[in-house]
Amino acid sequence: MAFTSHMSVALEEARAAAARGEVPVGAVVLSPEGAVLARAGNRTRELDDPSAHAEMLAIRAACAALGAERLTGCDLYVTLEPCAMCAGVIAHARLARVYFGAADPKSGGTLHGARVFSHPQSHHRPEIYDGIDAAACEALLKDFFADRR
Repeated sequence: MAFTSHMSVALEEARAAAARGEVPVGAVVLSPEGAVLARAGNRTRELDDPSAHAEMLAIRAACAALGAERLTGCDLYVTLEPCAMCAGVIAHARLARVYFGAADPKSGGTLHGARVFSHPQSHHRPEIYDGIDAAACEALLKDFFADRR
């Protein structure tokens, strides 16, 4: 089976988040068959909710769509390395694979920083694939923050 990236969908959500004045991060959850279950962009400012990260919103919507608390066999694409909070939810949701674009050495929680999945307390360890469309994901973030400085 050939690999098909769905980062373009996550990038669409990230661009929409930027247009709303949110940090441009987007996420998409795919079913085991590759169908889009949910997609979301950051909404922390809009919702006055520090947990309204793109990953969290997409995971919540995917669980609601399936009527289940677990996303076994599902994949998550996200434009930025998930933070520790999102990594914890990813583990609890039992996502099979996480694909991310831009690394986040400052606040990442998967391959940097807390490295949530490497701890023995982690309930689940998804496969992690980094650097997917990294240049586009990084440029979106850099441009967003450059415009605000």
